Amino acid sequence: MFFVGITLLFLLFILVVFFGTFFYKPGNVQQALTFNKPKVNIDMSIFDSDQFKNLQPIPEMELQYAYTVATKNGKQKTGFISATSSDEATKMLEGVGLTVYSLKEVQVGRDDPFSPYSSALISPSPSPSPSKAATK
Repeated sequence: MFFVGITLLFLLFILVVFFGTFFYKPGNVQQALTFNKPKVNIDMSIFDSDQFKNLQPIPEMELQYAYTVATKNGKQKTGFISATSSDEATKMLEGVGLTVYSLKEVQVGRDDPFSPYSSALISPSPSPSPSKAATK
């Protein structure tokens, strides 16, 4: 009898929650005006200022190129040059009297950005193993 009473009270509670949740009609709620005129003033006079008129354009990013050239004496030289394009790098080299044999873009940076700068770039060679004659 005790369990039947508890079960009936539980079912009554579930019915009250059900009807209270699904058949509740909210009252009228005042709609807030969300599309108000923004309170932002844009000062267009900045375009007439000397600071704006004296702005310099951002220069193009320079790339690194490896080159092989011949001097006027016919001697072959290799090196690196920074320019915005391969055409500009060729013009710069030819402008100082060099004949360009090859020009290749070089990737700047490290292959593994997560390795610390202090780590050795060349791994140390393994220590020589003791000779068999020394161990006998």
